[in-house]
Amino acid sequence: QVQVVESGGGLVQAGESLRISCTFSKLPWVNINLGWFRRAPGKEREGVSCISWKGGTTYYGDSVKGRFTISRDNAKNELYLEMNSLKPEDSAMYFCAPIYLCMPLVQNLGVIWGDTWGQGTQVTVSS
Repeated sequence: QVQVVESGGGLVQAGESLRISCTFSKLPWVNINLGWFRRAPGKEREGVSCISWKGGTTYYGDSVKGRFTISRDNAKNELYLEMNSLKPEDSAMYFCAPIYLCMPLVQNLGVIWGDTWGQGTQVTVSS
């Protein structure tokens, strides 16, 4: 079973930056697309960004476009999200997951295995 561990979250002030990471293990194949998701208190989990398996294609939600950068290191089975100019509304638990397709409408990202969610990493941005 695919295992996912997110890390790197923390408490920062508005305008600051943070880089979160995700480590995958037991992926059944290498050429797999990956996505970042987040869930704020009282809200549904939403897609934030995605990246194709070679890293050549990336998409972002409108609320983070221009501020967040997704990247991956396939040799290490790791996924990253560089978050700049953070806002209080970015506060959420962040998750990563393998997805079927990396597409512009990141709110519609389809997770391949619904039972592979990790514990997430908490990002809190104070105003």
